[in-house]
Amino acid sequence: MKPTTPPSAATFPGPDALRPDCSQCFALCCTAFGFTRSADFAIDKPPATACPNLAGDFSCTIHDRLRPRGFAGCTVFDCFGAGQAVSQRLFGGISWRQDPASAPDMFAAFKVLRQLHEMLWLLAQAEARAYGPDTAEDVRHLQAKVREVAESPLQEVLAAGVGSLHLQVGDALRSVSEEVRAGYFGNDQRLAGLAPGADLAGANLRGLPLCGADLRGACLIAADLRGADLTAADLLGADLRDARFDDADLTGALFLTQAQITAARGSASTRLPAGLDRPGHWLAAGPATPDRPLEAP
Repeated sequence: MKPTTPPSAATFPGPDALRPDCSQCFALCCTAFGFTRSADFAIDKPPATACPNLAGDFSCTIHDRLRPRGFAGCTVFDCFGAGQAVSQRLFGGISWRQDPASAPDMFAAFKVLRQLHEMLWLLAQAEARAYGPDTAEDVRHLQAKVREVAESPLQEVLAAGVGSLHLQVGDALRSVSEEVRAGYFGNDQRLAGLAPGADLAGANLRGLPLCGADLRGACLIAADLRGADLTAADLLGADLRDARFDDADLTGALFLTQAQITAARGSASTRLPAGLDRPGHWLAAGPATPDRPLEAP
C-alpha cells in the first residue's frame, strides 16, 4: 500500500512534536533497531525484527519491569517524536503489520527522521541560548533547513543527506556553546582533565566549579557530580550512564537530552532544565559511587 501524507500534517508542529507519543507509533524503536546482549539489553535482537516482548497492539509486555528484566537500554531511548511522525505522517497510520511490504522503508525512514528530530531539539536549545543576533539568525536558518527535510515526503526523507546536516548543526551548536561559556570557565588547575571527549568515568567531580565546562562527548559513566552547578556546561553527546546528579543544578546546562537524564542517577532535589522529565527510577536510592581523583584523559 502506498504511503500517504495527511493534509493535516503539512506543517511541522511545535515542540511537542519532538517528544515521543508511543500511542501513535508502531513500536518502531522495538523493531527497526537491533541490539546486542549487554548490561543494557538482556538478549540479542537483530535489526528490522520485532522484540519478543512486543505485544500485538504495539505495547511492551514488560514495560513496567524493563530495568529489573535487564532492558535498561530501552528505558533511555528517545526518538524525539520521530516514531509518531513516521507512523502517522509518512505512512498514513498503516502499520508494518498491516502492510509488511512497507516495513523496510518505514524502518529506514525512522532512523533518518530520528536524527533530524534530534537536530531540531538541539537547535531549539541553541536558539534559546544564543547571545549574538548573527549566531541566532544562523541557528534559525539551519532550523528551517532541517525542518524542511523533516517535513518532506517519504522518498526525500530516505534520500536526505543527514551527514552533511550533522556537520552544519555541530558547527552551529559549537558556536553557541562558545558564546555561552565565554567568561565562565576559569583556570583552576583541578579542571585540567575536563575537555571534550575526556575519559572521566568514575571521576570525583564534587565541589569543582563546573560552570561553563566543555564536557562535549565526555565519558562520565558513574562520575560523581552530586551538588554540582553545571550552568553553561556543554554536555552535548556526553555519556552520563549512572552518573550521580543528586542535588545538582542542571537547569542551565547546554544541549542536554531526556535520554542522557534517564541514563543518569539523581534525586528529587536535582534541578532539571524545562522540558525534561525526572525519571521514575531516581526515586530509589542506589549505592554511592566510589570516589576517584580527577585525572587528565
